[in-house]
Amino acid sequence: MTDVLDQSTLEAAAHRLVEAARKTGADKADAVAVRGVSLSVGVRLGEVEDSERAEGDDFGLRVFVGRRHATVSANALGDPTALAERAVAMAKAAPEDPWADLIEEALLARSFADLDLVDPSTPDAAELTARALACEDAARAVAGVSNSGGASASWSLGGLVLVTSHGFSGAWLRTGHSLSVSALAGSGTGMQRDWDASSKIFGGDLDPAEAIGRRAGERAVARLNPRQVDTGTATVIWEPRAATGLVGHLVGAINGAAIARKTSFLKDSLGKPVFAPGITIVDDPRRPRGLSSRPFDGEGVAGPVLNLVEDGVLTTWLLDGATGRELGMTSNGRASRGTGSPSPGSTNVTLLAGTARREDLIASIDRGLLVTDMIGSGVNGITGDYSRGASGFWIEKGQILYPVSEITVAGNLKDMYARLVAADDLEYRFSIASPSLMIEGLTIAGR
Repeated sequence: MTDVLDQSTLEAAAHRLVEAARKTGADKADAVAVRGVSLSVGVRLGEVEDSERAEGDDFGLRVFVGRRHATVSANALGDPTALAERAVAMAKAAPEDPWADLIEEALLARSFADLDLVDPSTPDAAELTARALACEDAARAVAGVSNSGGASASWSLGGLVLVTSHGFSGAWLRTGHSLSVSALAGSGTGMQRDWDASSKIFGGDLDPAEAIGRRAGERAVARLNPRQVDTGTATVIWEPRAATGLVGHLVGAINGAAIARKTSFLKDSLGKPVFAPGITIVDDPRRPRGLSSRPFDGEGVAGPVLNLVEDGVLTTWLLDGATGRELGMTSNGRASRGTGSPSPGSTNVTLLAGTARREDLIASIDRGLLVTDMIGSGVNGITGDYSRGASGFWIEKGQILYPVSEITVAGNLKDMYARLVAADDLEYRFSIASPSLMIEGLTIAGR
């Protein structure tokens, strides 16, 4: 692993970029360097369809000349002076930006937490193939499954090296393992498809391949012979993997860049109740083995754990240095970054579990919908209007009756969040985690 990703070599290269920038006329500069490697295998119907390995270097240099700045990137370092000269020339021609700058020195991380983000075991193509085949075999073994959309297994190693002209130098690495499968049931125009997947930092933490495959197959079979429902008003429950979308819309709405541009439906909601009482949403970059954990952000800040929403009240924006300055606030360590300029983003976001069992929520519904899959992205970030295609299962008098498809769920996110109820079945499967969520009084558009 160390042969593939030599952090000391990358840090030295980033230092050379910063030094070259200062020598060619930059007042300030920072540089990022990443060498990533990945391996993936795809199978279908018991045969390997593709196997791919990728390795590459990426470098980015950001320079400041007065209040002007520019960023350049390259996939090979070559001559650092030439790259720096190009960046400085671009910065001198750029318009002034009153908010762009290196992060304040007082905010820089001085020590780096060990978040257990590197799995020392590295699978080869044969091991990944075995995982994918076992997963697909389990899906195909489910009664009623008629075909396979294929299975894939992958491993990756990457991270970030950051060096700044005001003294920061740091690096972190993160591995990733994933396994997924798609199963089909039925035939002809009545065919239905569903999937399941697992993604973890450590391969040993993945769900068993057989369990992933079985769940995908069972989900596909359960969707056979769907119906449409009459247009009207109903209570909707999103199962955990579908509920992450509702939380994701919040993450986009409280991004500091959207707030600064005044393009968010929550732009005037800081410090006000947005969700129902009892709802708490946390963003935690320090979770051990978290899919988006990191010891410092794209500007060198070790961001704290944030309660984005606490007991229903919106408490903060997601801020990097530039958006913090523009909004008269301070970065909270949410700068995301590749080789370009940093921008605000989230890390491991979790809507904490409630106390109600999903079965009890279903039993309380007279007329409703259990959403298992969302289609499209019909959300207006400026107004909060929400209209998305959905499929799942129809509920009447507390009982799940039959699968449904070709329906639309509509409302406004402000109103929806205010009525949201969280179940107790929280799942940590993605960077955004959520339990099942229930909202009453939504419009269901069907036949």
